[in-house]
Amino acid sequence: MKLTVIGGGGVRSMFLAKSIAQKAETLHIDHLCFMDNDPQKLRIYGGMAKQVAARLCPALDFTLTENAEEAVRDADYVITTIRVGGDDMRVRDERIALGHGILGQETTGAAGFSFAMRSVPALAAYCELIRKYAKPGVIVFNFTNPAGVVSQTLRDMGYDFTYGICDAPSGMLRSFALLYGADPAKIRGEVYGLNHLSYFKSITLDGREILPELIENNAAYEKTDLRYFEKDLLRDRGCILNEYLYYFYYREQAVQNILHAKQTRGEQIAEINRHMTAELSALDPETDFDESLCVFNHWYGMRENNYMAEETGIRRKTPWSFDIYTPDEGGYAGVALSFIRIAQSGKPDSMILCVPNEGAIDGLLDSDVVEITCTVTADSCTPHKMGRVDEQNLELIRRVKNYERLASLALRTKSHAAAVQALTLHPLVNSYSLGKKLTQEYIEHNKDYCDGWE
Repeated sequence: MKLTVIGGGGVRSMFLAKSIAQKAETLHIDHLCFMDNDPQKLRIYGGMAKQVAARLCPALDFTLTENAEEAVRDADYVITTIRVGGDDMRVRDERIALGHGILGQETTGAAGFSFAMRSVPALAAYCELIRKYAKPGVIVFNFTNPAGVVSQTLRDMGYDFTYGICDAPSGMLRSFALLYGADPAKIRGEVYGLNHLSYFKSITLDGREILPELIENNAAYEKTDLRYFEKDLLRDRGCILNEYLYYFYYREQAVQNILHAKQTRGEQIAEINRHMTAELSALDPETDFDESLCVFNHWYGMRENNYMAEETGIRRKTPWSFDIYTPDEGGYAGVALSFIRIAQSGKPDSMILCVPNEGAIDGLLDSDVVEITCTVTADSCTPHKMGRVDEQNLELIRRVKNYERLASLALRTKSHAAAVQALTLHPLVNSYSLGKKLTQEYIEHNKDYCDGWE
């Protein structure tokens, strides 16, 4: 079996390699291909990923390439994780929004639309190559942000072999399992909503419902991503919130924290990545791997330890580090691999994916891509029927989904008018005049990456 990663020169490539290599033999993955169009990053981060895989699964055929056609040829599965325009474009995406006093966060905020203007055309081109050269029945797992808009648009374009994946819900479940000192395989969650805007209506441990006690558990607000919320909010909602809902329920607080910070998250990551890449460029991933890993741990640890810190004012207490040999904790590669495991086993199992609604959530269209718990089999993926959900939660979901529908239309037709409508409806913009200004500035900002906008 061949698994291809498009964007294999990203700074998180080693995490992917670790996840895949640890499970390669079990899942019958014998060929792993990392593709990237940036030769320097492919040499550094792809090269380090190759060394990780070699240490964990020497028999795995691991190739690096800049050729997309070569990468997807005969692929059974493809993971897409690309950043068109690099870190510098992300910084500008976010600063344009912040210049108008609007949250710029690249997935939930207005900046996500700008990122999607670059992501969608590139991913559509890759999907055409995949359709032409990959194996029949190929599955594409997209992790490229903004995952909600991207997943909706790719499906609307007819690429029904694509599934959106995110490690936030599964990561939260894993943190709850650790809180209880339990095996993460024993915890399950019923999730509904959109990417980075989802709600847990049920969480069970060994079949026992624990959601109400989690809401009341003080330790959960210290040791898990409930740290971003007040207990009263979760009591009011009667459910567990995805960490990114912080940006909706604490909007003005997030904006003020970012404006008062020395750097935005994008600026922080850009600076860290710049220093890390500069140091690693002087090393050979093969002959200097241990030294390269030390450099990576130093810089990437700074990045992880500051996750959501400026926006929330809350810093993580446990220092981050990367160990090749510890059992894999999942991440977004873990989501893709869980899908492959279930499909191969022939035994139905549940997992959280971004898929068409198909009647699962009342009040949404069948074609609306939602983030939801699904039953996966060897040849199907069926979202769990949620029926009527909390009216307040549904109202926010519908508002953002209206934005995503219009954003999809704008991106597919390059319509200035649809883009204005989309941004006007976005609850974190909520203004026609700002929607017009943002649309014009983002079209100008992205002129070197996408043309033909009316």
